[in-house]
Amino acid sequence: MKAINVMRYLLLQYMKKAASFIVIICSAILAVIAMSWFEPQNRVNTSPPLTKAALGRQLFFDPILSKDYSVSCASCHKPAFAFADTAAFSTGIFGKKTVRNTPSVLNMANRDALFWDGRSATLAAQALQPIQHPNEMGLPITEAVDRLRKHAKYRQWFYQVFKQPPNRNNLALVIQAFEETLETSGSKADKAIDDSTALNESEERGRQLFIGDKAKCFDCHFGVDYTGDEFRNIGLYNGKDLNDVGRYAITKQKSDLGKFKTPGLRNVALTAPYMHNGMFKTLEAVVAYYNNPTSFVAGSINTDPLLQKPLNLTAQEQADLVAFLKALTDAELPK
Repeated sequence: MKAINVMRYLLLQYMKKAASFIVIICSAILAVIAMSWFEPQNRVNTSPPLTKAALGRQLFFDPILSKDYSVSCASCHKPAFAFADTAAFSTGIFGKKTVRNTPSVLNMANRDALFWDGRSATLAAQALQPIQHPNEMGLPITEAVDRLRKHAKYRQWFYQVFKQPPNRNNLALVIQAFEETLETSGSKADKAIDDSTALNESEERGRQLFIGDKAKCFDCHFGVDYTGDEFRNIGLYNGKDLNDVGRYAITKQKSDLGKFKTPGLRNVALTAPYMHNGMFKTLEAVVAYYNNPTSFVAGSINTDPLLQKPLNLTAQEQADLVAFLKALTDAELPK
């Protein structure tokens, strides 16, 4: 009987120890899972050798470059919306709003002036500005570089690509390299160059209006990306409720008062709302504005001569223009 009791006692002690061991193992597993859930977005699925563009893409989507780790470049430049935003003003750190509408970063490789006011001449110079802007990502570049140097993976990746640690220059270069990959040329309008049947009747009528003298669209939106890379005052500055001086803030030239960079129109149907202040929600509203700007804004200052008289487009012609603008949307967008 004593032997049986001893066996029971030993078995009970063994079961207690086994249970404790199982609890420890399960706790460790749960801890690992939790860490993976809350790990910052700092992993990439790239095989060596890592490229500048791949590293730039990783940073573009990683909130590590914002002061409070809350937003990334992609928070405002959303891939599903042609790398633009769906709000008139995007939300940055601590809920702050941008001062202008977020433009698309597609098809920027060949631009020689970036931002609405053209303050950057290269993608590398452009790349650093949202990171340090107080309303956007709010992180001084010195702090951004320090974070990347302390981050084991990023330190490893920068050494792999540049044979040196992260710094201001190579940070700008990798984001530039990624943005240079965001070129598109697969819209119905592109196909129409070789296939005259690619556009339907309304779209073709809209194309003819676009390039013709009546609508005057091509006077500003010319070139392969439908931007002349010029600065124009389209009548959205009156010094009162519309008081963004635009290009003037950079050049201090009175002739630039109220001028903004002419945006490219590829994938424009996906990038609403429109204009530097996001005041128009639809393409229909944009075309209606250009048809007669003075009916929308009174007392505009320094308006471009092209827009000082109504275009007198009919309702059908306006609808045809919108149809053509929608035909500038690519079948597939970069991701």
